[in-house]
Amino acid sequence: MVSPNGPRRPERSRLRVLVPALIGLLSVALSSAAALAEKANAPIPAATLALMAARGTDAASPIVLRAYKKESEIEVWKRNGAGRYVPIKTYPICRWSGQLGPKTKSGDRQTPEGFYTVAKSQMNPNSRYYLSFDIGYPNAYDRAHGGTGSAVMVHGVCSSMGCFAMTDAVAGELFSIAREAFSGGQRAFQFQSFPFRMTAANMARHRTDPNIAFWRQLKEGSDRFEATGEEPVVSVSGGRYAFAPSPDPAKEAAFVALHKDESDRIAGLVDGGAAAVRTTYSDGGQHAFWAARIRQGFPVGDISRPEALAYAGQEVVLIPARHRPPPVPEAVWAEWIGRGSPSLALRTTDFVPPYEAGTDRIAAGVARYVQTSARTYAQTWPSLARAAIEAEMPPPAFTPLQPQIEKVAQR
Repeated sequence: MVSPNGPRRPERSRLRVLVPALIGLLSVALSSAAALAEKANAPIPAATLALMAARGTDAASPIVLRAYKKESEIEVWKRNGAGRYVPIKTYPICRWSGQLGPKTKSGDRQTPEGFYTVAKSQMNPNSRYYLSFDIGYPNAYDRAHGGTGSAVMVHGVCSSMGCFAMTDAVAGELFSIAREAFSGGQRAFQFQSFPFRMTAANMARHRTDPNIAFWRQLKEGSDRFEATGEEPVVSVSGGRYAFAPSPDPAKEAAFVALHKDESDRIAGLVDGGAAAVRTTYSDGGQHAFWAARIRQGFPVGDISRPEALAYAGQEVVLIPARHRPPPVPEAVWAEWIGRGSPSLALRTTDFVPPYEAGTDRIAAGVARYVQTSARTYAQTWPSLARAAIEAEMPPPAFTPLQPQIEKVAQR
């Protein structure tokens, strides 16, 4: 006779196996969610908070991030109590890809350059590269020039296909700084990306690069930020970046003065013979700090195209530097020819400078010469002509010329 509960025994057996498995999966999922929440909500390190306090700002204040590809660095700037953005900390980039110059299309491996906006919705705590945020490529400028692509991130690990790869620890700190700024009320922050630090020297060195016209636009925005301490209000007009004037006339005047001074410096470097170069990469670069740590065995995760880093930042000189002697200041050369100049010792003893000879003396000398020349001509020409015709004129006697060196030495 079959037991009424007999057929149910296999189901109970399966349940005994499935329930622990489901509980295990649930615990793994919960632990993963907890780990995700833990890294996404990690506090800003105390040392970084101390740097903020030293500059008169705090974790909740608005931020601006500035990236420099050639130097492989990202700077964090924060607005202080006076309303001015001040630098807080500089982070080394572990990997960026491509060449100097803007990103133009999907798949070109170019890390973008320009002015971008990062909203809270662009923060990604679920990134496969630890933590990340999307910088907002393509922006209005990129779209105006037909730029394509998406998902250009600042993220962890050390692998880039057009992104700013920062390693996990650095990406986590940047994520926490941005998170606290959003919590403090900032709706979006500006991400400024440059080919290099926008100094007059760098602009002069790269003046023959095909991207120089674009970089001059970035230079204007960079100068405006540094002169005013305000986040530049950026738009695009006629395919070019445009920047709104500062509402503060004093700050706008500071920008105008700085930008003119920088333009003059660039022109002076070019006129003075500064070399022109083109910086080439096999595929992007890496900060020297991370290169050294990696050689020491420090783990940074996957490194994209490590062989390309050996050929990063090769400078090709297009126009060699030429060194011009500096011009002699007017005060110096005026002294050289002045009355008290040592060069007077090299003049003949009977030399009288024009500024020491009065007009009467000069006029008298000219009249005496004219009178002497006229008398000599009238008296000597008939006799000279007769002697020449009759072949009685003796050969002229020439006094040997004294070497110029002896003349100078005897003065």
